[in-house]
Amino acid sequence: MAVLKAFHTKGLIEAGCDEAGRGCLAGPVVAAAVILPKKFNHPWLNDSKQLTELQRNTLRPIIEKQAMSWAVGIVSVEEIDEINILNASFLAMHRALEQLNLQPELILIDGNRFKPYQSLKHECIIKGDGIYRSIAAASVLAKTHRDEIMERIDKDFPQYLWAKNKGYPTMRHRDAIREFGACNWHRKSFTLLPEQLSLEF
Repeated sequence: MAVLKAFHTKGLIEAGCDEAGRGCLAGPVVAAAVILPKKFNHPWLNDSKQLTELQRNTLRPIIEKQAMSWAVGIVSVEEIDEINILNASFLAMHRALEQLNLQPELILIDGNRFKPYQSLKHECIIKGDGIYRSIAAASVLAKTHRDEIMERIDKDFPQYLWAKNKGYPTMRHRDAIREFGACNWHRKSFTLLPEQLSLEF
């Protein structure tokens, strides 16, 4: 069981931020921002990648109910292709932050880079989702909300197996792209196939 820190700077209202879907070939990038009560904890709370799907889906409503404030930001495939995935990740976090109904005094970012949001202070923490509760909570919300989107669009494009691979570059996902070509949910700015020269959209 991970022992996560309740806060970075004592006395400040802190929002944890994380994104999901950055390395995917298809679908949006989704970020979450979460402000937790200082005493919030759960034995499962951890980096979402360390949890099972059942654990993530169980944690999500607990976090959403008990958080002081939480929000999710989504950046579309078209926007990703236009501004690149790094800027899209920052934009998704900004969209989540601007929806919070409580103003944070410090933003804790999972990762080593961030584009400042308004005039708020921020700290970039590598592998922060395994260190701070608020970032771990954000990672759970970002991942579960994005998975839900991919499961929904899988119904229209079952050949890509998105309900299972969630848009990540698995061998079977790439095999499906070879067989069926790409669709409007694929990121045109990404190399969808290792041998890709050009691909019909």
